[in-house]
Amino acid sequence: MGDQYSVQGAAALSICESLLLCLGDMGLMTDKDIIGILEDAANAHVVVEAGGKDDAHHLAVHDLIKAIIKGGNSVRHPA
Repeated sequence: MGDQYSVQGAAALSICESLLLCLGDMGLMTDKDIIGILEDAANAHVVVEAGGKDDAHHLAVHDLIKAIIKGGNSVRHPA
């Protein structure tokens, strides 16, 4: 994948994380709701049939979203 694709993906990720934080801060979504959205997004990248040409890409996306959930990037945590 080219550099432009990486830049676009990073921008999209930043925007989505900011939106999730904003929705949580405004009380429109709970932390559970936000994590549910992230889980759904990760599960959309679980490859059902192994051997496809995009398996590594889907696995990388899945793993990144799971790391975001684990790290709490899209949910504010009290200091």
